[in-house]
Amino acid sequence: MTDIANLDELIRMALREDIGDGDHSTLACIPSDAEGTAKMVAKQDGVLCGQEVGFRVFQMVDPTLKVALLKQDGDSITKGDVVMTVSGHSGSILTAERTALNFMQRMSGIATETRRMVSMLDGLQTRLLDTRKTTPNMRLLEKYAVACGGGTNHRIGLYDMIMLKDNHIDFAGGIESAIDRTRQYLKEKNKPLKIEIEVRDLDELQRVLDHGGVDRIMLDNFDVPTLREAVRRIDHRYETEASGGITDATLRSYAETGVDFISVGALTHHIKSLDLSLVKK
Repeated sequence: MTDIANLDELIRMALREDIGDGDHSTLACIPSDAEGTAKMVAKQDGVLCGQEVGFRVFQMVDPTLKVALLKQDGDSITKGDVVMTVSGHSGSILTAERTALNFMQRMSGIATETRRMVSMLDGLQTRLLDTRKTTPNMRLLEKYAVACGGGTNHRIGLYDMIMLKDNHIDFAGGIESAIDRTRQYLKEKNKPLKIEIEVRDLDELQRVLDHGGVDRIMLDNFDVPTLREAVRRIDHRYETEASGGITDATLRSYAETGVDFISVGALTHHIKSLDLSLVKK
């Protein structure tokens, strides 16, 4: 998961956004000395994710709250399972409730969908990747959720891997120029970053194979027969990644081509949150 300092700042921003100048619903009707216990319950089956985030939300609102984590991130849960209990000032529990749930429902939804798609690749070597199509400021949490669901994290951002996409290639003056300029840049900056390049057809693939100088080739919007031919031509000289328009109906057939990775942006940007609820115990 993200480092604690960044996580705490994200939680502080979320709480400021929600609470504003006060949780007036709670302040209006809950006595300041009221104590109670609540439990977080799964309202549907799925994969749990975000327990530490939920814990820290409750602790940030009120450090005296006692939070018990009854399940771990990555656990399969079923409807009715209690995943967490919170005891202490009733007002504090109510103030923290929605922020904790928002984080955990989103993360658990991602983990659940990832687990479902990974299971479709059972018996194959292909790994499922996420992308940079993430919610601003939530990227590390969303990618952590992908990992909890059994997926593999692609690059985290623009800084930890070179990705030469179609626009980079076009603006650089072509495949060969983009690769050469990139390799020179990395040498000058002494940055040992891997280079991935996107190709849109077999002709562009052949140009990359003839030129060399990359670590991974992304085969973008290839149909299954063309992808199979591309993987054959590459013949394990470079890592291979398929991307673009791959759905439930086609995921396994794409993987059966022998491609090393399949990236699916929908893992983090087209997700239904898992239904969790906080109720009085």
